[in-house]
Amino acid sequence: MVNDHLRTLRLGCRRIGLALVVALATTALLVVPGCGGDSGSAVQRDQLIVATTTSLSDSGLLEDVVLPAFARQHPGITVKVVAVGSGEAIAMGGSGEADVLLVHSPDDEAQFMAEGHGTLRLPFAYNYFVIVGPKEDPAGVSALSSTAAQAFAAIAESGATFVSRGDESGTHKKELKIWTAAGATPGGDWYLSTGQGMGESLRIASEKQAYTLTDLGTFLAQRASLDLMPLFRQSADLKNVYDVIVVNQNEFPAVNAAAAEQLAELLVSGAGQRAIGEYGKQQYGKTVFIPFAQSLGAY
Repeated sequence: MVNDHLRTLRLGCRRIGLALVVALATTALLVVPGCGGDSGSAVQRDQLIVATTTSLSDSGLLEDVVLPAFARQHPGITVKVVAVGSGEAIAMGGSGEADVLLVHSPDDEAQFMAEGHGTLRLPFAYNYFVIVGPKEDPAGVSALSSTAAQAFAAIAESGATFVSRGDESGTHKKELKIWTAAGATPGGDWYLSTGQGMGESLRIASEKQAYTLTDLGTFLAQRASLDLMPLFRQSADLKNVYDVIVVNQNEFPAVNAAAAEQLAELLVSGAGQRAIGEYGKQQYGKTVFIPFAQSLGAY
């Protein structure tokens, strides 16, 4: 069903693009008229710009699994990765600065699609955010909590230090939702906003022996250098879904939609899903991402 959906979305622009590929096979930049765009805009068909959440890069999944597989299937395409928070990645897509997004900020993604900036949004993996902190666990998170909201409430009540990314990333947006559910307002001396990515925020939390919310992949990749323990995980309010979004070439004519769709196809294919499910077993002794494409289909 997913592949049928991709093929249907591809038909209009691909027919035009195919004729131009044949006519301009020796040219790196192809002018693609029609499909709602300016006939003077150029698609650089030998380059794919991927705006991704840092967790897919920091965990190693993107560089170790996804990009090598894509390079084998499409050796003529150079992939440029911009690893930022999901908020910034989505903003890049909203201004046509990226061809495809790999993100985990559901509300922002839904708004992005509603505004017409994307043509396709597919889930391809999920895992769970993890609350990590000092092994002494001064707030009693590991013993007293059954939901992440209860854990956050315990941290706020104890006044123990909490490190926030504070960067409008998917992780930061999830954190803010949990604070709201906890009925707590973060702030004051105990709440530290770094404005940094997950790796740097974890390092600061380790130095200050503080709690923080992290994606599982980044924590496992950096665990050996951190003095932090996983204290709470896998409650329903910590579920973390990753989506691939193809940026709308009708709105931004220079977007390489064909290559973006090829990356999406790879991620949701049987081989792609198996590779995602296997990743982490050798490196960390456990699966880091759970394949998800067949569970939800297209949004």
